[in-house]
Amino acid sequence: MNEIDMNETARVRRLLGEPPPPSAEASARALARLEDAMAPGGRRARPSRTRPRRFGWPVRLGTGLVAAGAAAAVAIVATGQGSPGAPPDAPPASVDLGRQAVLVAADKAAEQPTGDYWSAERLSGQAYVVRAKTGTYAIFGAHDETFNWAGAKKGMGEAYYSRDLPARPQTLQDEALWRKAGSPSAIRVWSNDHYYTYSTRATKWRSEGPEVGLDPQGGGTFLDKSVEELRNLPTDPAKLAAMFLNDDAMGRSAGLDPKRAKAEKLRMGPGQLATLKIMRVSALLGTPLPPKVRSGLMKALAAQPGVHAVGRVTDPLGRRGVALASGDHAVTVTGEYGTPKDEQGTYRARQTIVFDERTGALLSRQYVLTRPGGPYAQMKPGFVIEYQAVRSAGWSDARPKPPAELPF
Repeated sequence: MNEIDMNETARVRRLLGEPPPPSAEASARALARLEDAMAPGGRRARPSRTRPRRFGWPVRLGTGLVAAGAAAAVAIVATGQGSPGAPPDAPPASVDLGRQAVLVAADKAAEQPTGDYWSAERLSGQAYVVRAKTGTYAIFGAHDETFNWAGAKKGMGEAYYSRDLPARPQTLQDEALWRKAGSPSAIRVWSNDHYYTYSTRATKWRSEGPEVGLDPQGGGTFLDKSVEELRNLPTDPAKLAAMFLNDDAMGRSAGLDPKRAKAEKLRMGPGQLATLKIMRVSALLGTPLPPKVRSGLMKALAAQPGVHAVGRVTDPLGRRGVALASGDHAVTVTGEYGTPKDEQGTYRARQTIVFDERTGALLSRQYVLTRPGGPYAQMKPGFVIEYQAVRSAGWSDARPKPPAELPF
């Protein structure tokens, strides 16, 4: 395990033990690795960041550590577990129907085609509350997009791209208040342990530099396995759960000390464990697993203790899907490290994973507010605190190219 891996493992342990938070830069690098794990071969597919991020839970996927986004932030401490409240856009008494809808979506996932080149386009964003004199509104900052492709066989090549997306108001109401504030192109917010300014301008795709670029001799390796090895994975949900979601596997995925794993897992509580499982399945589904394995993983996750169906949900790109969620938990933001008073307090949130019920495709993983408070006191239940969305992912017969147009 290298120095970076050890630092990320320590961050999980600090999260469980309620210690001081990591630096803004360390949180940024940790969150970036969620996308990295989704890249072919588990390679880092993008430059390291220096921009602040509020979240950063590492999760070990296969042999590599990945950042998973809805962890405790700088200066926040998980203070309790609970069952999830009804989502704002779910129909009454939809839990049983919602679970069935996820299972139907899983069956659709088993029907998806394969090809010669795998590619994936992902967006991620972090919510910030802007307390302007003309009215409080929310934006997505730390906004970025990644694109990678890889051939099914070694020597077919692989490539990695990244670009920054504009900071943008979350809703039409937020946009109206942003315009009322003068439509600022530079938006100053509190992030981690200091103020940071986000731009409403995008950057071009980066294809050269650290952790991006083209490898003409690459391809053929995904999650440190060949396509043939992936095809030999079990498809039965129980077997996949035993392989990827059992307690020992989750302890290893979180980088827990084997000698202390049992005690640390008990401290996590069912809500946090369910959150880790959602994050891990989300990362796995971002790779070219065979369709029937993807279907089995979805069904395995739906059957996990602490994972609930929550009906139909809208993701940050405006797409409707069926969703599973962890139990919600309380998070307290303290006044340490200079955190402004308006950013302090307690809120409740849960991790959610959203699927397209027509195709079974993964749409997004998002950390959602269930009870307003603290920095989100003026927001409503259903407010997305942090997200990663899959804009497109799948096989094609031709070598893919990153999209020229912005996603919004």
